[in-house]
Amino acid sequence: MQIYVCVKHVPDSAANITIVDNTSIDEKVAFLLNPYDEHAVTEAAVLKKQFADTEIIAVCLGRKDAEKTIRSAMAMGADRGILIEASEAPDSMTTARALKAAIDQDGTPGIILTGKESIDAEGMQTMFRIGALFDFPVVTNAVAVKAEHDRALVTYELAGGRTRTCELAMPCVVAAGRGLNTPAYPTFPDVVKARKKSIRVLALSDLVIDTSPGSSRVVALEPLVQVRNPRQINGSPREIAARIATILKEEAKVIT
Repeated sequence: MQIYVCVKHVPDSAANITIVDNTSIDEKVAFLLNPYDEHAVTEAAVLKKQFADTEIIAVCLGRKDAEKTIRSAMAMGADRGILIEASEAPDSMTTARALKAAIDQDGTPGIILTGKESIDAEGMQTMFRIGALFDFPVVTNAVAVKAEHDRALVTYELAGGRTRTCELAMPCVVAAGRGLNTPAYPTFPDVVKARKKSIRVLALSDLVIDTSPGSSRVVALEPLVQVRNPRQINGSPREIAARIATILKEEAKVIT
């Protein structure tokens, strides 16, 4: 079985992000494997132990330096990688089409794993678009996966911590949530071995991709500004508690 893991090269969330030209960021900051994708790669390694003759392929669309993210995925268990090299980051519609084209060109997926979102764009669309293009069922925010040769039982998390389990025919697309597993971070020998694994480089322009009927683009980026209006509440402890409860209910509307 071939397991394809779609990964993304994203800025380190701990870095100081600077906006330039209103629509892009200063890319001198550190980039790394999208944290949600770490869970996807780890789960692929778990599934590989269950199925004989399984191969894990990490697929990434990005600039040339996105090879570092593929190397990270290979250090965590992927057997080889595919880099779709592009000078600019396309929207989720083009991204999904590019990932599908690269996978079609490479082999036959038994299951496709992704993270439930990327920490930069947070679009949470790509996995659904991939599923639609392949005509595969999709589950997102997965917290448990039990796969057999023709089906998968996937438990996914809803709002408020509630979960639901569904049965999917395989091949399918599963987007990993944080509760799926604990990422298996590589050891130094794993990193050394990953340097010897192969990465196939494709140009986005060389892939045969159908033109999307729609598109999206970044119009502007703005830093998040949190406006705080401190308010002093006086009175007895009972009066203060009652006032806080009223504010949370009527103004913040976070309790009922």
